[in-house]
Amino acid sequence: MHAAHDIPPEADPLRDPALYFNRELSQLDFNFRVLAQARDPQVPLLERLRYLCISCTNLDEFFEIRAATMRHAQDYGLPAAADGLPPGEVLKRIYARTAELVEAQYRCWNEELRPQLTAAGVRILPRDAWNARQTRWLRQYFCDEILPVLSPLGLDPAHPFPKILNKSLNIVVVLKGRDAFGRAGHLAIVRAPRSLPRIIQLPQEVSGGPHDFVFLSAMLSAFVDELFPGMEVKGAYQFRVTRSSELVVDEEEVENLALALRDELPGRGYQRAMRLEIAEQCPKAIVQTLLQNFDLPEHAVYRINGPVNLNRVIQVYDLVQRPDLKFPAFQPRQPVEGENMFERVAEGDVLLHHPFDSFTPVLELIRQASEDPNVLAIKQTLYRTGRDSPIVEHLVQAARNGKDVTVVVELRARFDEEANLGLADRLQDAGVQVVYGVVGYKTHAKMLLIVRREGRALRRYVHLGTGNYHAGTSRNYTDFGLITAHPEIGNDVDLVFRQLSGMAPAIRLKRLLQSPFTLHRGVLERIERETAHARAGRPARIVAKMNALNEPQVVRALYAASQAGVQVDLIVRGACTLRPGVPGVSENIRVRSIIGRFLEHSRVYWFANDGAPELFCASADWLERNLLRRVETAFPVLDPDCAARVHDEALANYLADNLNAWELLPDGGYRKLAPGEDEMPHSAQATLLARYCT
Repeated sequence: MHAAHDIPPEADPLRDPALYFNRELSQLDFNFRVLAQARDPQVPLLERLRYLCISCTNLDEFFEIRAATMRHAQDYGLPAAADGLPPGEVLKRIYARTAELVEAQYRCWNEELRPQLTAAGVRILPRDAWNARQTRWLRQYFCDEILPVLSPLGLDPAHPFPKILNKSLNIVVVLKGRDAFGRAGHLAIVRAPRSLPRIIQLPQEVSGGPHDFVFLSAMLSAFVDELFPGMEVKGAYQFRVTRSSELVVDEEEVENLALALRDELPGRGYQRAMRLEIAEQCPKAIVQTLLQNFDLPEHAVYRINGPVNLNRVIQVYDLVQRPDLKFPAFQPRQPVEGENMFERVAEGDVLLHHPFDSFTPVLELIRQASEDPNVLAIKQTLYRTGRDSPIVEHLVQAARNGKDVTVVVELRARFDEEANLGLADRLQDAGVQVVYGVVGYKTHAKMLLIVRREGRALRRYVHLGTGNYHAGTSRNYTDFGLITAHPEIGNDVDLVFRQLSGMAPAIRLKRLLQSPFTLHRGVLERIERETAHARAGRPARIVAKMNALNEPQVVRALYAASQAGVQVDLIVRGACTLRPGVPGVSENIRVRSIIGRFLEHSRVYWFANDGAPELFCASADWLERNLLRRVETAFPVLDPDCAARVHDEALANYLADNLNAWELLPDGGYRKLAPGEDEMPHSAQATLLARYCT
């Protein structure tokens, strides 16, 4: 019998492009589900504002990465993905779908959130709402705090169109008259330096309210005449350009990746333009001038009814201390104070489900390892850590205490490259051995290994996770962490670290699945095992939770499993290229997306295996890049109690959610689920908060 992925393409009906959604368009549609949270009256008002800002920030990153990747694919004539859409057609649909999203975002802002915030005493004041006293204060603030750092640039033969930084706030000004040198005014560009706050809070004694704010863009437009004394300002229009942010480093050619990245980073903000946002009332001639300078087509411009940097209103969320307008505060479940982590783990595996469980046990494990005289070595991967990370402090202290400390720092963690370069320098200065991973493969695995002498033997303690070693995101993302002293898992992790730091050949692991070597094949084999069980008349089921799914061989294997009768439930937060519910192909596959208070980030794979189930937690989504072009790990949860907890909390609990769940339909749309007449309302995240948090 041939495995499903061994069938020649021409003989495999499961390769029909009609069976696949486009990954980019599916990812873009995720933001409509985020925006739906901003429109949900059951969500606290400032949290709704936060969801709106998240949808805007996500869209920025989408153009910087996904749309830019499609533009690159179009330029180089790269083939279509499994869905069959050529890159040019994908780009066309991206721009059209984005127009719908942008219109929905600003309708939400103008017609729902801003009026409701005003009614609640949080006012973001547009120019036409300023009274005389507010206007005087704002003009004075502009002259004292903003004007001194502005450098307007008039456009003339001596001053061609300036380079505009990615996502920076700019004002194009139409002028009439002559300046001190007799130059006739026409157009000028005013760039807002990054040092300026994008949201300004008015003093209560001036405005009359405790929470009154103004966008910097509104102030620039209102008082731009202060920059051009003696000239008449005929119009001032805010604009913003989004550029590609993909760093182009030929890793095969560079001798030192760190140096190459240092050279590339300064130019990241000036790469190819992908999108132009501009004030709605800007004259067409000026729009054409900007499009020409940015080398953008007409469909890449979005006329904005509001601030072009709407995502910056997120600052209001932090500035306004109104618990009644936010989710209730919670305290994650804490470890026993003063507990010896090595003694605790020696008694049995420790499972952590963040944010419901505190991240403190991970920090304590590293801190205690740094101080324990019996600890000989610490090895860890770092992908994203956040500023002032206590983990970094503990690793530095461990090195100073004479431990052998090795850290695999992934320099190519997108948008954290500069921070990780600085992190690597600091660790090296402290005597830590820093490894930059493997050329061509991002190290995305989350692993910590501690080697401790206990009597005459050495014992390995391991932490494996689905998320980053970042204390901040551990309060906002759902993730699993496993701390174990299981000998075979410890040995596997040690072998992976040796492979990353040395030139070791492919290794045989006993417990872990590792990409790019065994994880892809291991997932396919387990799907095919369920398929064989179903064909033999045995119960067969797969439940998996992840952020995204697009790997074609995995999708085809799931289709074949469905055809054999395997019941498949997928919890996929974002992009999903699998089309569920197709008669004869995928009618046994159900896909849902959960959008709630916390970002769903954990990856869990469960296979029924005829009564002997296997459960893995992983750093990898079922994406091509994660399974084939990254260093990732999937680790089995072997302790029966821990495995039962993961299954209950991350799978069964989420499949029962009927408040925050969206069902993927065969046509690619999503339907928000709601409790039936005989159903109790159930929120997976709220259930876990109530169970573990105070």
